[in-house]
Amino acid sequence: MPARKPTMADVARQAGVSLKTVSRVVNQEPHVRESLQQRVQAAISALGYRRNEAAARLARGATMLTLGLVMENISNEFYSRLAAAVEAASAEHEALVVFGSYEESADKERMLIESMYARGVDSLIIVPSAADHGWLAEHASLTTVFVDRVPLGLAAADVVLLDDVWGGRTATEHLLARGHRRIALISDDHGLSSVHDRATGYRTALSSAGVPVDEALVVCGVFDPWRVSREVTRLLDLPSPPTAFFATNNRAAIGILQALRERPERPAYVSFDDFALADVFSPGVTVVRYDVARLARSAVDLLLSPSPAPRRVKVPVELVIRGSGELPPAGDR
Repeated sequence: MPARKPTMADVARQAGVSLKTVSRVVNQEPHVRESLQQRVQAAISALGYRRNEAAARLARGATMLTLGLVMENISNEFYSRLAAAVEAASAEHEALVVFGSYEESADKERMLIESMYARGVDSLIIVPSAADHGWLAEHASLTTVFVDRVPLGLAAADVVLLDDVWGGRTATEHLLARGHRRIALISDDHGLSSVHDRATGYRTALSSAGVPVDEALVVCGVFDPWRVSREVTRLLDLPSPPTAFFATNNRAAIGILQALRERPERPAYVSFDDFALADVFSPGVTVVRYDVARLARSAVDLLLSPSPAPRRVKVPVELVIRGSGELPPAGDR
């Protein structure tokens, strides 16, 4: 059975004070002696107590805490996993979550955000589009945390990011170490900070290895797997084709797999983002992986502990070797 969460009564016993004193400290009420505050805070730290935000709101006569999650497209595996992780992290605080997908439309993104604001959503987690988000300054009272991407047009914002530059560089260095020099980059909108940073890692790895970037092998602005498949086929038909690919997201990786079904070539490839059945293919897909639950939990924690100073949390990523990224160039086999 999971361990019971500590309560305010546990904190009161640990600190040797009344339950009322603990309540006043937790709710930041005035006129509590500093010595008592220190004892209560020490007990809170020792026990790992976290205030039940929903109960606190109900005690003030407010409704249950409601969080909004605005993301690009919940049909994409990354976003469905993120939604489930945000819901699980929010449940620990007995908070409700409402979802909305803007499907690559900046206008729909704004409509969703303003609609949630109008309906009294307390806080928002946003995976932002590449559009300018300066208009959000009009809703300064709405606590917002951005996930996966840095929003444009906001000088100060809480953001939870992946270590995208490291992931892009590590994926490319892995391919370089197998003898590849013609490595193609397949990505979507470089106006998104995550995509830009993964591409920066790719370029940095090539430059550090003394390999010039061949812009003919850089494909950006492709969002759907079938478009990626067409681009991969086009690249493989070049007089001097790539021997390896770095895909900046799972959709691009799926597009590469689709293209290779009809090809005799077996180029190496690495995907940023893990995805279902990636380990079932032969060879399995080598990926840059991360903990989606940690990404979601970090965002929820920032929402429930607002700060006047903007904060930036970086979630680490790791390379998972499965076979596709370990294939040498055809001439070396």
